[in-house]
Amino acid sequence: MSAIDLNARASADFDAKLARTLDVLRQAAADHPGSVVQGTSLGAEDMVITDLIARHQLPIALATLDTKALHDETVALIGRIESHYGVPVEVFSPPETAVIRFVSQHGPKAMYESVELRKACCAVRKLEPLGRMMQGRDAWITGLRREQSNDRASVEFVEREPNGRTKYAPLAEWTWGDVWHYIGLHQVPYNPLHDQFFPSIGCAPCTRAVAMGEDFRAGRWWWEQDGAKECGLHVHESAPGAVSALRQPEPAAPAAPSSSFSPVNR
Repeated sequence: MSAIDLNARASADFDAKLARTLDVLRQAAADHPGSVVQGTSLGAEDMVITDLIARHQLPIALATLDTKALHDETVALIGRIESHYGVPVEVFSPPETAVIRFVSQHGPKAMYESVELRKACCAVRKLEPLGRMMQGRDAWITGLRREQSNDRASVEFVEREPNGRTKYAPLAEWTWGDVWHYIGLHQVPYNPLHDQFFPSIGCAPCTRAVAMGEDFRAGRWWWEQDGAKECGLHVHESAPGAVSALRQPEPAAPAAPSSSFSPVNR
């Protein structure tokens, strides 16, 4: 059974949600001409956003982070996007020397040793490339949804980050069923790992399939017991400086990845 067959269930107000999502995307393009980018994780939510950007020919750049630790299926999706939509995807990767240095100092399985080392790995592989991705840009679009986790339950359509950058979450109010309804309706390309019960897909050593009844993000850093399971890209701030708009009315052994993995290069 495909992820579409398993998950596609549109909300009663799906059409209204879709209209609000398009409003957010158009607002982002209008408010930040030439300086807004979709930072796609290549997950199901981000594929919906990419499809909307391409389908409505919105002037929003597409970019992703290749951490050099992704599943082969995830990396292959970059080329599929470019072929399917005829648009380029900017790819940002960590400097090879930085990855080699981290692995030589802490080992290829450092992420399993402590939360601190796992976050340090994320900093090398994700945060540094993100900084380069955002150079010259003052806004980005993400696939965050309130339903994804307790830590994301208060995500707004538009938020001001502490660094002054504007972050958009046009799917904030969508359900998982809404996401897959859209994917099925428009035949959106997606990561085949979703068909293997990977709802949330990150780096290969840090992602596993989930079992029936498990939390949506249970497969991410599953050996960590406490705290919000985030890499640092999306640490939600409820600080007074946050602004919002367009609000809705109302320890297991590491699972073997599905592809070969080298901690430095594929």
